[in-house]
Amino acid sequence: MVDLTALLADLAAESEQLDALVAPLPPEAWERPTPAPGWSIAHQIAHLAWTDHVAHLAATDAAAFFASVTSAPDPSRLVDDGAESFLAPAAALLARWRAGRATLATALAAVPAGEKLPWYGTRMSPTSMATARLMETWAHGEDVADALGVRRAPTSRLRHVAHLGFRTLGHSFAAHGRPVPAAPVRVELTAPQGDTWAFGPADAADRVTGPALDFCLLVIQRRHRADLALVATGPVADEWLDIAQAFAGPPGGKREAAGGGVTR
Repeated sequence: MVDLTALLADLAAESEQLDALVAPLPPEAWERPTPAPGWSIAHQIAHLAWTDHVAHLAATDAAAFFASVTSAPDPSRLVDDGAESFLAPAAALLARWRAGRATLATALAAVPAGEKLPWYGTRMSPTSMATARLMETWAHGEDVADALGVRRAPTSRLRHVAHLGFRTLGHSFAAHGRPVPAAPVRVELTAPQGDTWAFGPADAADRVTGPALDFCLLVIQRRHRADLALVATGPVADEWLDIAQAFAGPPGGKREAAGGGVTR
C-alpha cells in the first residue's frame, strides 16, 4: 500500500520540477501555445491551480464541491472554464498555484483514515486523489515542456503514473463504451533507473511491455502508440493500448501519430 506521506512528497517534488520550468519565464512566454488546442502555458498552470482548488473543496467541504459542479453554466466546458477563471498575470498565477497546492497537501494529509472524497462521477481516497494530482501535474508539465522545446528526464515518480494507468484499464474500456474485459493483463515496464515495474498476474496471456516513460505518455494521451516502443501481446492488451486513459471522464482527444493535438 502506498504511504500517503511519501506520495505527497512525490507530488510536491513533481510540482516543484514544473515550477522550476515556468518560474524563470518572462511574462510573454506564458502566452506561448502548448499542444493542447487553445491553451497557453498560462492555461496549463491555471488548470492545475483550479483543479487543486476543487480537490481542496472535495477534501474539506463536500457541499461546496458539489455546488461548484451543479452551478457550472455548461458542464461540458467545466475544465476549460475552470482554467479560464484562474488565469492571471504570470506572477500572481504562479503564487496562486503554489499556495493552492500546499493547501491541498495539508488537507489531504488531514483526511481521516478510510474516508473517501467526492469527485467527478466517483469517490476517491486521499491516496488516489494525490496520485491523480501527480499524474495531472506530470501530464500538463509535458505540455509545457513541449511548448518550450524542453525534454524532461523521467524520474522514479513515474511509477505512480504507471500504476494508475494500469489500474484504469477497466475505465478505459468503459469510457469508450466497450465491454470491460474479464481477461487480466500483465504490464512489465523498464523503469528510468533500469529496473522493472510489473503489474498484474505473472501468468496472464495478455501482456504489455516496454519503457515506463512510453507507457505513461500513452495513458495520459500525450503520444500516439505508433510513436512509442510498447509491445502488446494478446487481443485485450492490443485493444487497450488504443484507448488507454489514466484520467477520469469521457475519452479525450488523443494525439495523432507524429504530432497533433492532445487531450486536456
